[in-house]
Amino acid sequence: MASPRLETYCCPNRDAATQLVMNFQPEVFCGVCIGSASISLLLTILQLLPKKGQSPRKMPKASSSSTILLLISICDILGGLGIIFRSSVWLGFPGFIANISVVNRTDVWPSTFCVGSAMWIQLLYSAGFWWLFCYAVDSYLVVRRSAGLSTIVLYHMMTWGLAVMLCVEGIALLYYPSLSSCENGLEHAIPHYITTYAPLLLVLVANPILFRRTVSAVASLLKGRQGIYTENERRLGTEIQMRFFKIMLVFVICWSSNIINETLLFYLEMQPDINEMPLKNIRSAALITWIIMGVLNPMQGFLFTLAFYGWTGWRVDLKWRKREIPWESLSSSTVGENAYPSPVNYQSNIHDSKKISTADSQQTDEAISMLSEGNTSSDERLTRSSPIYQGW
Repeated sequence: MASPRLETYCCPNRDAATQLVMNFQPEVFCGVCIGSASISLLLTILQLLPKKGQSPRKMPKASSSSTILLLISICDILGGLGIIFRSSVWLGFPGFIANISVVNRTDVWPSTFCVGSAMWIQLLYSAGFWWLFCYAVDSYLVVRRSAGLSTIVLYHMMTWGLAVMLCVEGIALLYYPSLSSCENGLEHAIPHYITTYAPLLLVLVANPILFRRTVSAVASLLKGRQGIYTENERRLGTEIQMRFFKIMLVFVICWSSNIINETLLFYLEMQPDINEMPLKNIRSAALITWIIMGVLNPMQGFLFTLAFYGWTGWRVDLKWRKREIPWESLSSSTVGENAYPSPVNYQSNIHDSKKISTADSQQTDEAISMLSEGNTSSDERLTRSSPIYQGW
């Protein structure tokens, strides 16, 4: 799981709320994390592998959207590996982990492992949040035809730069002036929690807005392609809207428990004694959401692949080959002499307007295909409804 409580547990003088959740059935909790992360890891890799009987496809050359989706999955895979490694060490070497609670000690390896593994998990999931935000931005730019190969470099700089900067800044503030004296007050912990949850809250707030504007822009593109809004265009627009909805639904399901848990724990920290009887229900809710986090956080990787591509099946094709996206073969058929113009362009007496109209329709088809990447039915319906296809 990914929670700033992982870093605060590395402090020997940790707060009572952190002590409460981290000491609650640690063997069961680590087992849940290992099981959930392992299942998600295997299914995510299975989803990404090429399948037998499916039409080969490759990454689009004109957009970075599908590359971003792959990077999100990679971040989830690496974050899941960090969860498995950390939880395995906690289960296999309980004496090694117990040394974290010792203030005056000469062995620095327990604390080094605690801080390092926690930072690895936080960094990878934080980077995944930033990549998800970049996907929403890129989807809108693709429809507006403002994205291209150069934008992926900017996304890399923003994602990894901000993820590393916020992670290092939060850890530095938490462990200042030393690991043995951290968590003496909320002035150490609050900046760390803010830097951890800032990208998560950004996705929750900004992505729905960007997705909504993208869907509106897609509808305008589909209407303007032929001047009419047919049933095929309406279905394609609905599928793109549903894809965005599934992405946000997975994100909310996997991370809403973190926000609830952190709110409850902060409330407990404000109390003089968290073990008082009136706080029993709050303590129980905090422990329940803590276990839920251990299940849902690692499952994000697999659930995202379902939202991105749908279920791709079990039949893996290990013969790697060049993939081709339907709209690329469509584009190659129209290069050169525009041998297959649309019926509308065929009736036009102006040769230049034929080229412009065909090129504009082709760009529109490419932009929509990028957003519906992974949805075979959408790609086929787009191809059939394309003016270029109708001229064949």
